[in-house]
Amino acid sequence: MGYRVCFVCTGNICRSPMAEAVFRAHVAGAGLQDLVEVDSAGTGDWHVGEAADPRTVSVLEENGYAVEHTARVFEQSWFARLDLVIALDAGHLEALRRLAPTDEDARKVRLLRAYDSAATDLDVPDPYYGGRDGFEECLQMVEEASAGLLAAVRADVEGRVA
Repeated sequence: MGYRVCFVCTGNICRSPMAEAVFRAHVAGAGLQDLVEVDSAGTGDWHVGEAADPRTVSVLEENGYAVEHTARVFEQSWFARLDLVIALDAGHLEALRRLAPTDEDARKVRLLRAYDSAATDLDVPDPYYGGRDGFEECLQMVEEASAGLLAAVRADVEGRVA
């Protein structure tokens, strides 16, 4: 696998597995699944070993996305093998940049909604403590940012092949 992207939220059961599933589908739709690996993790270990939140799973499945997920915590050593670390909000961005062992690794960390040119607030709100509508809103934000992220990843991948 040539290019690796990891989505990161707090517990790795809501936002980051949703972003992982959506972006994996975009990668496959673009025919890049043999070149781009997509996964996710959390900044904390509260849910390690658990499946994605049932609300995340139902919203994804109802919108045509497949999800197989087991929560895990992001490890500092992963920076060496990752090309992009996509944070779902500013708190994750800061935590990941502090965790990065080098300045080069810190530059790999980006906010997902930075890839959505129409976004004014770059955080994807945590839907965990709310109702289903928060999960649907999260999916919409993830989908809106995924096209821009895919374009950036495609350019990076093509730049490596050229």
